[in-house]
Amino acid sequence: MDRIVLCTGNPGKVVELQALLPAGMDLVGLRELGLPDDLPETSPTLEGNALQKARYVFEWTGLPSVADDTGLEVDALGGAPGVRSARYAGEAKDPQANMAKLLSELQDRLVRTAQFRTVIALVSPEGEWTFEGVVRGHIAATPRGTGGFGYDPVFIPEGEEVTFAEMPLDRKNTMSHRARAVQALLRHLGQVR
Repeated sequence: MDRIVLCTGNPGKVVELQALLPAGMDLVGLRELGLPDDLPETSPTLEGNALQKARYVFEWTGLPSVADDTGLEVDALGGAPGVRSARYAGEAKDPQANMAKLLSELQDRLVRTAQFRTVIALVSPEGEWTFEGVVRGHIAATPRGTGGFGYDPVFIPEGEEVTFAEMPLDRKNTMSHRARAVQALLRHLGQVR
């Protein structure tokens, strides 16, 4: 499996995934194949959305397709925003608005524990698989840092004092939810680095 389609239009995800996958793997983006950036995500679960996107691209291209869906699951909010993380403050997928809504809802909460959970789906001629990565942490009182994307400025992983957005990408990639899911995918492919 030397050529894989990365099924995302999110440039931050592309950068992270490319840094995590083996250098010899030929990664193809949606734009290179003339496919839309915004793939369907209508499932009520991360697993369902990841599979839906990977199946869509595989059906169009016949190439092994890797898609992910990630949710921030906040304990005090019953697991919200979860599968709705990207659209938490509305369909515009505005990361600043999403963080503002989250921080507003947690304003008076003492317990701010949360987890980032990524599910990666692989759809290929050989079959379909999903791989999960989870990182526990807590939500900062205010956004900090300029790196990363999404909720990275407010998520502090367990054992750390800085947010994902304050970390260099190579450090984030040693512990992130996406890195853990990619490692599970690579073990499946027999290409652990």
